[in-house]
Amino acid sequence: MSIEKKKNKKTLRRVLRVRNTLKSNLELPKVSVFRSLKHIYAQIVDMSTGKTIVGCSSLEIDVTGSKKEIAKSIGLELAKRAKANDVSAAILDRGRYLYHGRVKELTEGLREGGLKI
Repeated sequence: MSIEKKKNKKTLRRVLRVRNTLKSNLELPKVSVFRSLKHIYAQIVDMSTGKTIVGCSSLEIDVTGSKKEIAKSIGLELAKRAKANDVSAAILDRGRYLYHGRVKELTEGLREGGLKI
C-alpha cells in the first residue's frame, strides 16, 4: 500500500470517528469547519434537515493579521450571525482537522461570541 493511500485511509478513519460522535445528538445544529492553506470556512448546519442555517468565511470579511487571528474573527462573526438566527448552542464538527491551531481559535471565537459549544 502506498503512503498516499495510508494517509487517506487514516484521514477517513478520523472523519468517521468524529462524525459518529455527532450522530448521537441530532437536535443541536453542527458547526462544520473547512480550512485550506489560505482561508478558513465555517457554517452552521441543521442536523435534522441537512440545510445550512448560516455560514461565514475569511473571503467575506476583511481582517488582517495571522491566520489564527483571522480564524478567531471568523468565529466571532459566525457567532454573531448565529445569534441573529436564534441559534444559541451547537456541536463542533472539525472533520479531518485536529483540534489545535486555526480550528481551536475559531472555536474560541465562537465561544467568546456567546455560542455554546
